[in-house]
Amino acid sequence: MNKRTFVSLLVIGFAAAVGPRAQEVRKPVFAGAFYDGDKALLAARIDAYLSVVKDLPAISAEVRALICPHAGYVYSGQTAAYAYKLVQGRPYETVIVIGTSHQFPLDGCSIYLKGGFETPLGVVPVDEELAARIAKASGFSYVAEAHAKEHSVEVQVPFIQRALPSAKIVPIVVGYPTRRNVHSLADGLAAAVGNNKVLIVASTDLSHYLSKADANSVDAKTISLVQNINADTLITRCANGENIMCGGGGVAAMLIALKKAGQPRVEVLRYSDSSESSGDEGHVVGYLAAAITVGQPAPEFSLSADEKKELIRLARQAVQTFVAEKRIIASTTEDPNLLAERGAFVTLKKKGELRGCIGFIEPVASLWETVIQTAIYAASEDNRFTPVTPEELSDLEVEISVLTPLKKIDNPRVVQVGKHGLVIAMGRNRGLLLPQVPVENNWDRETFLCQACVKAGLPPDAWKKGAEISIFEAIVFH
Repeated sequence: MNKRTFVSLLVIGFAAAVGPRAQEVRKPVFAGAFYDGDKALLAARIDAYLSVVKDLPAISAEVRALICPHAGYVYSGQTAAYAYKLVQGRPYETVIVIGTSHQFPLDGCSIYLKGGFETPLGVVPVDEELAARIAKASGFSYVAEAHAKEHSVEVQVPFIQRALPSAKIVPIVVGYPTRRNVHSLADGLAAAVGNNKVLIVASTDLSHYLSKADANSVDAKTISLVQNINADTLITRCANGENIMCGGGGVAAMLIALKKAGQPRVEVLRYSDSSESSGDEGHVVGYLAAAITVGQPAPEFSLSADEKKELIRLARQAVQTFVAEKRIIASTTEDPNLLAERGAFVTLKKKGELRGCIGFIEPVASLWETVIQTAIYAASEDNRFTPVTPEELSDLEVEISVLTPLKKIDNPRVVQVGKHGLVIAMGRNRGLLLPQVPVENNWDRETFLCQACVKAGLPPDAWKKGAEISIFEAIVFH
């Protein structure tokens, strides 16, 4: 097999008959190239791949989603079989297949709403009712060109036909993996993930055309992002065009949607690369098979009255000791909540007026240690004020804000005064305002957004002109 043919099978399509513009049964485009065009040979190949799979992990929870590769079967078919073997014969009624647009410049997503997909094994009908619900919830519809010559969905269908022969499908093609597109698709998927009779398959390959050593290293980091449900970083890196995952938008949307139902857990079933079949270790493509289950939602972080009282005592002691003696206190705890890594701010006020406020947006240490550090910094390092003097100590009031993780948003109307804190960022400029600030100043939402821009050193209307907006919540006490 020459290199030109190898590249065609591996990633891109080839000149072929364009599928119908009106929605009906989509004829196979890649049969005979990415997979066998003969019914008997195709069935035998898939069954052989499935029969080879051994030592799958024992997963007691219902599998809600799979990640599967989409290259030519000779390269990635065995890895895909590990995912499909895990769910073979289970009573799923519908499989949502999320591919990625390799050929057509699609801004958004295209949902195949009616008809079916044909392969040499027959026709799989579209679950038209579920497809319509996803389209309504996401705002996306059908774009014929996105499906016409796209292999990432098509190559999953024969595996579905052999592993889950009675299931219908909802084919979806994702275009540019912008934050807006991914979150909109996740909203649509959330309309379906509450049903354990629905399986989601995110179709993606990993890095492309790196050396084997580099590919394996890059892919390991990408798999770690997926296992840690770090959808936000996946979106950012894929939207920036980084060579980590061609179907990252679909993977991120699936993870975000599943988080709405509970706490996703990712089980890696197999990792491989194209050199296993091609022998070429200079230019490889990575492949992942993984299963995702959903457990109970992680309990919301909270602090008891005694824990809040202890943190206030600790912050006050840290400030007094440092200001009076230039010494950092030594203190320990065994409380698991106080040992948790959380972002936090300490605010100092004198007779009701701000005297210092410093904190960490992201966790850098245990909450216990963070409160000590930020209390000292608020008293001595806030460049808006002179350092606190010993004479002021008796007049200081201490307030602590323990932060939830940042969540980037596209719609400013999501911001709720009194509930959310804000981070506005553009380039190297970044400004934060805590949730209590707009309440104390009687600001409405728009004023809050404008003031956060000013805090970042940006024009007040930067939030309307491309600045990145993130929100968070906080446990505030004094």
